[in-house]
Amino acid sequence: QVIEWFDQSGEELVHRIPEEGSAETNWGSQLVVRENQAAVFFRDGKAMDVLGPGRHTLSTQNLPILTKFITSKIGFGDKSPFRVEVYFVNNKVFTNLRWGTRDPVAFRDSELGLVRLRAFGNYTMKVKSPLLFVNTIVGTQGIYRSEQIHEYLKDVIVSRLNDLLGETLDTIFNLPKVYDELGVAVKTRVSGDFDKYGLELIDFFVQSITPPEEVQKIIDDRSAMGAVGDMGKFMQFKAAKAMGDAAKSEGAGGAAGAGMGVGVGAGLGMMMPGMVLGAMAQGAAGAKVKCSSCGAENPADAKFCHKCGTQFAGGVKCPKCGNLNDPAAKFCANCGNALNAASKCPNCKAELPAGSKFCPNCGAKQG
Repeated sequence: QVIEWFDQSGEELVHRIPEEGSAETNWGSQLVVRENQAAVFFRDGKAMDVLGPGRHTLSTQNLPILTKFITSKIGFGDKSPFRVEVYFVNNKVFTNLRWGTRDPVAFRDSELGLVRLRAFGNYTMKVKSPLLFVNTIVGTQGIYRSEQIHEYLKDVIVSRLNDLLGETLDTIFNLPKVYDELGVAVKTRVSGDFDKYGLELIDFFVQSITPPEEVQKIIDDRSAMGAVGDMGKFMQFKAAKAMGDAAKSEGAGGAAGAGMGVGVGAGLGMMMPGMVLGAMAQGAAGAKVKCSSCGAENPADAKFCHKCGTQFAGGVKCPKCGNLNDPAAKFCANCGNALNAASKCPNCKAELPAGSKFCPNCGAKQG
């Protein structure tokens, strides 16, 4: 009698012969084990040996004729009390085993706050210890397929990944550069869970970890804003480009282009006041007055120095360059012109009071 097994489906981890339970096996039966297999030989309910590749001759207590005669006389009928079974274990590497989260898992992101993530990937594994696997997982099942343990292993992987993300990752923006490191770390953590059942995790890969669609949209908007930079300058650029496109359309498209030009012109007419006001506000924000006490620069409309607290009574405008100076300043901080020097009449050389339009000495018109 020759005992052997071929896996036609490619999905069986363990196959028992006979499938329906134990059976009598003749003395000297041949057991053939392939290179990618191991055979666990049970006799009388006890694992006797784990047989590797090759042809093995089985020695059992079953003598085909004598055993049946003896057992029939002592009350067992034609069924021998000495039973054997062989569990063939598939030692090949099972590939394309996929793992993933059934439901999104919560993750506290340092930049986005609490987000829900989905993760997906694949892994490969094989049976490392046939006897341990048969005794702890298979039991007395006649056929055990990879899909039967796949769901359990997938849940273990997701659980370990959740712990790892919470411990090592601060924001999902850093995910693309750590996929490989995450894969290695998860494999290290999960290997112990595989080992205790006689399995070995060969490869582990993280394919993607993604937030929900609404969070992805926020990330896309944020990236777009980062690419735009200064929104005011961006709008000015868009407006100028629209004007150029409208001009081209008007030149090439006749009435249709002209209509488009009118529409764009109307839109720009509404946008231009805002642009002008923005430019004026930027100009006003750029005017500075220097404190005469500490030299710190302050906004032109400041009433007190932001550094030393000196009160500004009102700015003194330089008659030469127009720069606004501190009221106590004697010289212009921009051009160095004397601010308090009395002006003289060019006709009679008499000193003129500040703001005079006519000379009080000769009556000549000033300015």
